[in-house]
Amino acid sequence: MTHYRVLAEPLPLTLPPGVRLDGQLAQAFATAWHTAAGKIRALTDRHPDRFPLYTKGGRWAVDADAWTNWCEGFLGGQLWLLADHVTPEFRPVAEHYSALIEHRKDDQSVHDLGFLFWPTWRRWAEADRDQARDAVVVHAGRTLAKRFNRKGRYLRSFLAADSLFIDIMMNVGIVFHAASRTADPELARIAVEHCLTTRRTLVRGDGSASHEGIFDLETGQFLRQTTQQGWRDDGSWARGQSWALYGFGTAYRYTGDARFLATARACADFYRESTGDALIPPNDWAEPAPRTPYESSAAAVAAGGFFQLAGLVDDPVAATSYADYALRILARLCEPEFLARDDPDWDGVLKHGIYHESKALGVDESVMWGDYWFLDAIDTVQRALQDPVNTEHGV
Repeated sequence: MTHYRVLAEPLPLTLPPGVRLDGQLAQAFATAWHTAAGKIRALTDRHPDRFPLYTKGGRWAVDADAWTNWCEGFLGGQLWLLADHVTPEFRPVAEHYSALIEHRKDDQSVHDLGFLFWPTWRRWAEADRDQARDAVVVHAGRTLAKRFNRKGRYLRSFLAADSLFIDIMMNVGIVFHAASRTADPELARIAVEHCLTTRRTLVRGDGSASHEGIFDLETGQFLRQTTQQGWRDDGSWARGQSWALYGFGTAYRYTGDARFLATARACADFYRESTGDALIPPNDWAEPAPRTPYESSAAAVAAGGFFQLAGLVDDPVAATSYADYALRILARLCEPEFLARDDPDWDGVLKHGIYHESKALGVDESVMWGDYWFLDAIDTVQRALQDPVNTEHGV
């Protein structure tokens, strides 16, 4: 019987020498926090206890159509970050919005419990060092693990039992967390096997990632790659690419399995080679004439993924390169073209995001996860640079 290792704590981020923020970027980050504080305060005042996914014409579309219910953690997550970086006055509001979604720890209808509980209850547990809060996160991880298809060895998507989404790489971390907290070998097996299956079936030889894989439910055999959000089946949907590069890096942090680090790097290299100095990708690089030039939420996720890699790879040249690219993405997102800092009529934080292009939902708008992962990436950078392991690189 194969035994799968999950570490008691995720690997720390150890940055190469010389990684630091210049004064201009540090000021841009301060402006981003200030902008987000104003936007989020206005949202919670205007639409209390609501969880919009995207804007329409820059205004939060509170009752707009949604493909699935996967975003309720991102507003609470932003509130926790603002409580840390702006003012503790956001703390009770963060607790309130987190408590509103506690019941979803038993939700077996979606594959997105990581998106719900990682930004909220996990931050709450860490803030208070509270095992009871952490138990909610572990409970949600156990619930997600129930989606495991044993023949195909993957966590099935919300869409169908035969469907594997690349998005789940950003949710499987909560199963790793549950495995590390409980030392449950079955949870460890589920998390690792899901990542190995995703690596084998959705990540191509050039490092690009397919959005979806389809399996035979009778045999568990992988049948084909397809997409729900990309340009075509053999394209690479940019946000899915970012989910992959960030998610496989997280899998490496929980396991120390070099295969996952190699996959994260391949996905990161494809993103960088495909996007280059533009920094912000379109919805899918395969689309010959993109309807909109940018998908800012994909870039926000990628920035966090690149910076995570900078703290994980041993090669200082590669690590410095990843950190530099992450900071360049964040600097671009802090520019007025993307950061809605001077636009009081725009409700979101980041402009030019996309929810679902083919369904015409939230196209060239603000999207709640884009705002969250943008702030999360800035938080990751600032925390890493203030960590005692990296103090010589201080901000």
